[in-house]
Amino acid sequence: MARKDSLSNLRAILVRRRDALRSALAGDLSLLKDLRSESPGDVIDAAYDSTQDEISSQLAEVESRELANIENALERMRDGKYGSCEVCGGKIPLARLNALPYATMCIDCQRDLERSGSGGGSRHDERAEQAEESVTGDVEF
Repeated sequence: MARKDSLSNLRAILVRRRDALRSALAGDLSLLKDLRSESPGDVIDAAYDSTQDEISSQLAEVESRELANIENALERMRDGKYGSCEVCGGKIPLARLNALPYATMCIDCQRDLERSGSGGGSRHDERAEQAEESVTGDVEF
């Protein structure tokens, strides 16, 4: 019964975070529109505004991705699949769900995915591999 109560609490957390992200994204997008409509004073102001636009855009992208993950988690709750690993079907530990409420894989399956490089690896790892290939000229097939 404790797991069920914890999952119920996680649902409330996900809903609050979803609502906060929706509000933030709506504000970010309207702010970007407002900033673009203003005419910059000089070259330095234009460069600063451009940098701020880029940062806001990247933040909105990260928030959009998190919002999609949260929506997916809420859908999995409705379908009765929340808390089960998409790969092995085992239960995702509550500690992992508390740390990352929209996790869809247990830690072992997530690690395997990241090690295999099947979409779970970081861009840093991909860039390091590309740099190594360009230096050595070796491409592994």
